[in-house]
Amino acid sequence: MSSQDGTERATMPAPHLHRIRLSLARTKEYPDGSDRDGYEFTAPLDGDGRISLEGFKRKRQFCFVHRIRDGAIEERGLLVHRPGGKGGIWAFDYESSSGVDDEAGYRFADHSFRPGEYVSIRDDEGILKTYRVQSVSPA
Repeated sequence: MSSQDGTERATMPAPHLHRIRLSLARTKEYPDGSDRDGYEFTAPLDGDGRISLEGFKRKRQFCFVHRIRDGAIEERGLLVHRPGGKGGIWAFDYESSSGVDDEAGYRFADHSFRPGEYVSIRDDEGILKTYRVQSVSPA
């Protein structure tokens, strides 16, 4: 791509959407974790497996989340991004009309979403829980 001054500029390919499955990691209540409790969400990931803000801005209408409890979808919502801190705040919003994010990812902007990695989410009761990235696949 040429700029106005005639120099060539490289364009970055748009990040692809991925379906990310998170399973509850070990807790007191679940010493082996739980594949029946977690989240499945769609997000654009960059080459390092991080959520791409630029990709999100272009594809936010496809960024859905499902909260899963006891093996069934309990809530459906949207992945949202809010300003604040380094990289902003990524959260899951189940009631867009309320203006309040229901569950915030802890430093999601810093995490690589690859199978076997761990991330934390502050749930709707304010409790921070850890989840293991179960799978990542093209959406």
